[in-house]
Amino acid sequence: MDLILQAEGARDAVTHAHERAWQRFEGLLQELVSELPGLRAPVGDRCALQGVVARRMWAACSPYRAGFITSMAAVAGAVAQEILACYDQQGIDRAWVNNGGDIALHLAPGQSVTVGVYADIAALNAAQLRNGLVLDGQIRIDSAMPVRGVATSGWRGRSQSLGIADSVTVLARTAAQADAAATIVANAVNVQDARIERMPAWLVRDDSDLGAIPVTVDVPDLPEEQVRRALQQGLQKAQELQSSGLLWFALLACQGQFLATAAPPALAGAVWPPQAVMKSEVGSVFA
Repeated sequence: MDLILQAEGARDAVTHAHERAWQRFEGLLQELVSELPGLRAPVGDRCALQGVVARRMWAACSPYRAGFITSMAAVAGAVAQEILACYDQQGIDRAWVNNGGDIALHLAPGQSVTVGVYADIAALNAAQLRNGLVLDGQIRIDSAMPVRGVATSGWRGRSQSLGIADSVTVLARTAAQADAAATIVANAVNVQDARIERMPAWLVRDDSDLGAIPVTVDVPDLPEEQVRRALQQGLQKAQELQSSGLLWFALLACQGQFLATAAPPALAGAVWPPQAVMKSEVGSVFA
């Protein structure tokens, strides 16, 4: 696990929080490995997991157990959330833990964070990485919003996806919940087309918890109508999750087209430009 952490506030408080975070990080991977068979098993009606992070993963994925999902769908967000807890203390104004694009936030009252928007990971080239990204937009999250987690999923990312979304970014109450919801919505952004290349998950990555389920490995340029139809399917799923309180806001991107759930009143004016997609997976920029 590679985490990017940042905290602002009183120097002593930040120093103490960093020490606590390092102590908690040590051994965390082994905690998860010790329960790996259970974490890779389909989520059922009862949680047999023991560790606090493992149980958090299960809880975030449990609402989706009617379909196929394992607790691993929330691993990155759950870990980020666990480490962030070390910064939830007096004297810390703002803190964030970025676990490969799944982000947990701490915001003291009156604080806010601005997340840089970059929609198309495929357009990145060496020059852009060297000279800095030109952002497509930004989104501001303030402490009054019920949002402390940001996650992005899609077929281009490090996680496997059943759909064709370039990115689905979710804002939710916790990072673990955002992680699981982004996975579900990204899977739903889909169409059937013989040109879309899919392979059994275990052939793509031999330790995949998805086993023989076909995952997307390549998506050619598709007709605009097909892309629109795929995004509409994903949006419908995102709206269902929003109505159920499982996500607060979702932004979907596929081949230059964008859709989003209805913005809660607190987000009015906080997204610029409105059609941009926040791409936490390629290194969000905070201010």
